[in-house]
Amino acid sequence: MTVLLVALGGGAGASGRYLLARYVPAYKGFPAATFAANVIGCFLLGLFTGAALSTEMAALLATGFCGGLSTYSTFATENVGMVERRQTTLSLIYIVVSLIVGLSAAWVGIQLTN
Repeated sequence: MTVLLVALGGGAGASGRYLLARYVPAYKGFPAATFAANVIGCFLLGLFTGAALSTEMAALLATGFCGGLSTYSTFATENVGMVERRQTTLSLIYIVVSLIVGLSAAWVGIQLTN
């Protein structure tokens, strides 16, 4: 049963990420859709972690939805692409801002549920 909850949540999260990618354009080469998906995922996972969800709800929301929404692989390949296009400064900004904002979003989510 748990794997079905993860699959259901993952499908919903991946659909959300698709919609972000479709409707949130890059800003001067900055991959805003992936950034938004990852920050939202960090915030929600912080909320769900702090909320001490049941095993079933954690499977659906934390593992499934947040796992489907956020994307480290896209983040990594976008940075490789930037470096290959000699946009090293933009890549470094993306990495640093993603870490700072993502960690902050997770922290805020946890704090809101404590």
